[in-house]
Amino acid sequence: MTALRFSGPVLPDGETRELFVVDGLVTYEKQAGSESAGEGWIVPGLVDAHCHVGLDQHGAVDEETTEQQAITDRDAGALLLRDCGSAADTAWVHEREDLPRLIRAGRHIARTKRYIRNYAHEVEPDDLTDYVAHEAQRGDGWVKLVGDWISREEGDLAPSFPPDAFQAAIETAHALGARVTAHCFGETVLPTLIESGIDCIEHGTGLSTEMIDSMVSRGVALVPTVVQLNNFPGYADAGEARFPEYAGHMRRLHESRHEVIMSAYEAGVAIYAGTDAGGVLAHGGIAGEVQELVDYGMPPEYALGAASWRAREWLGWNAGLDEGAPADFVVYPRNPLEDLSVLDEPSLVVLRGKVVSGRG
Repeated sequence: MTALRFSGPVLPDGETRELFVVDGLVTYEKQAGSESAGEGWIVPGLVDAHCHVGLDQHGAVDEETTEQQAITDRDAGALLLRDCGSAADTAWVHEREDLPRLIRAGRHIARTKRYIRNYAHEVEPDDLTDYVAHEAQRGDGWVKLVGDWISREEGDLAPSFPPDAFQAAIETAHALGARVTAHCFGETVLPTLIESGIDCIEHGTGLSTEMIDSMVSRGVALVPTVVQLNNFPGYADAGEARFPEYAGHMRRLHESRHEVIMSAYEAGVAIYAGTDAGGVLAHGGIAGEVQELVDYGMPPEYALGAASWRAREWLGWNAGLDEGAPADFVVYPRNPLEDLSVLDEPSLVVLRGKVVSGRG
């Protein structure tokens, strides 16, 4: 197979180099007879650290729709996806070399009648550890819990399970070699999850300074899905008639979201970019998520790293395009650290050493 040659600054260090692709891997050794494939700013494959492949607003979707979701993410440059819960069995995606690399968290695990219909295993506390064990062995090293949701009895967000059930569930997952993350909008459930050893918090709009400090000391990551947080007023409006206390709570969480997320960033919580695509949000939106992180106040290098080299390392993949690394990268016509809008204009998308999309 003819070696492919790319040239340009290679992020994150920005050194201008000639990068060759041989047998799906990166090399910087000159390759006789190589074919020039493109030039520009070369970025390690983007990461969507919170999306839902195989899912829409109503539950599991068919394989054709799942394929299109994955292709949409791929063509936007997202070549590594952490699927944060899906009702569909998407293990077959692993067999497709033209689709992004997929890290599955299995199916959401929620309390009975306390989550979106057709999304989750809905269980009672006594069954939580059994379901966690099942998903830990079925997925790709992650388990997704629903930390809080509307309680009809309380009329507001409330923890899905008691503290002892959460702790036992997290310990079970860890014993099986899986990490645990949880959907968390409100404040009440967060101390329990953090103290129980959870690995990541999704959304995190209820975080306080004390909780943030505990996350830093324990190495708990945060995927805030900041574009999703813009939908809180709509969720409040939809629930106003039945749950006015919940509606007011969601509006307060929306109003404080910038301060909370930036407090976590400034304290040193590791933050990664995730779109929450697959429900109300469309796939292929990683560029918008990165831009929104910058709009919150994070430096462009940090925000792009949250969707590329830092996120890749966190998820167990190559952070940079070093010698011998998998050839998963995106080529852009301009420096994304100076103009983030270029993330919507990939010249070339290279996955497993093959050019799979782009303008050329």
